[in-house]
Amino acid sequence: MYTRKFKIILAFLLVLSTQFVFSQKKFTVVLDAGHGGSDHGANRTYEDIGRVAEKDVTLAIVLKIGAMLEKNKDFKVIYTRKIDEYPSLSDRTNLANRNKADLFVSVHCNSSVKPTAYGTETFVQGPDQNDTNLEVAKRENDVIYLDEKDKQTFGTYDARSPESLIALKLQQSKYLESSLLLGGLVEGNFVNKDKRFSRGVFQKNLHVLRMNAMPSVLIETGFINHPEESHYLASDKGQSEISESIYSAIIDYKRAIDRKTGNVSSTKKPEPEKKIEVPLKNDFRILLMTSAVKYNEDDPALKGLNYILPLKENGIYKYYYSVTNMASVKDSNLKTAKDAGFRNAYAVGFMPNQKLNVGYYTIEVYTGKDKLSANSFILQTLKEVERDKNNGLFYYTYGKVSSLEDAINLQKELLGKGIKNTTIQKINK
Repeated sequence: MYTRKFKIILAFLLVLSTQFVFSQKKFTVVLDAGHGGSDHGANRTYEDIGRVAEKDVTLAIVLKIGAMLEKNKDFKVIYTRKIDEYPSLSDRTNLANRNKADLFVSVHCNSSVKPTAYGTETFVQGPDQNDTNLEVAKRENDVIYLDEKDKQTFGTYDARSPESLIALKLQQSKYLESSLLLGGLVEGNFVNKDKRFSRGVFQKNLHVLRMNAMPSVLIETGFINHPEESHYLASDKGQSEISESIYSAIIDYKRAIDRKTGNVSSTKKPEPEKKIEVPLKNDFRILLMTSAVKYNEDDPALKGLNYILPLKENGIYKYYYSVTNMASVKDSNLKTAKDAGFRNAYAVGFMPNQKLNVGYYTIEVYTGKDKLSANSFILQTLKEVERDKNNGLFYYTYGKVSSLEDAINLQKELLGKGIKNTTIQKINK
């Protein structure tokens, strides 16, 4: 019984892989320039260069990537848009699924209420979206055409059987694995080739990722609200470097897939195996120092470093620099911290989205010798603020969440309301 089920699963996987390899002579890449038309995306106006709009930057980058890929006869390139128009999110994913694409690459620009936020990051299918993505794959693979020989070989195959569902789930896990591979290649190129700061590769619930039946990535190429990055994104130099890094990542990705499947192009000699960096399971932040003193983000004690996360625990403030799940970026961040003067800095691992079994995270919104008046901006803006007094100091905290990621998001919400220099506090009780 189990042997028969195993054979059916193997047969279905063979059908899928055969369909994947032979249904297309070329490797089909769908390039998606984010936003467009009346949807400008992230945008900001500068005195020297005018308005920088995400829709324009992404289109320029995508067209450059496509032009390079189209010179390679192994690739077929499909664009979700080539002009300033807005295809719906469903139009974009339907286009990729309808053309049985091998890869979906969506290019975007980032934005944040925090003016110091900067760097690149790449997103893949979220960990809680496997069921949605699986339903898409089931629809796309609902009909598999078999010739007479296939009918003899796979005569017991049933696309709706539990065994076939298991096989399809295995295929979905491979999509995620492949997406992570490409994401790592992209971010690695940004760091090593372009000398950019990478925030890492993350899983996130995004329509253009969960509704695709193929490996898919969404690349955030930088922050438009960050003056230096925005000028880089708007420049031909920046757009060329970004497009070349993404193009190289796609080429290396295809080579890795070809080596895995044994599908080497006859027009090219096989290249030696390259060590491909994949994301780590944990996020890593660089612990700069611990102190009983609270420092604001522009304090000289932080030696000019940006993207600092203060985390308070048991009355002690821990100051972390940057975050990534790429080993090379982690090492680079550690070197940056040490070069800045934090000689005792070291990397600390954080498990993503880990919820506390005991205790909670809260946001420390004010610390001082004076008690806040009822008319203060903080108390007028926030409700249910808790107050405590210890060693002659007043401490005001807001909110209770169970994971560090939720605390960071809550902190961003407060910043958007104008409440600055807050600290995440971990309460162990």
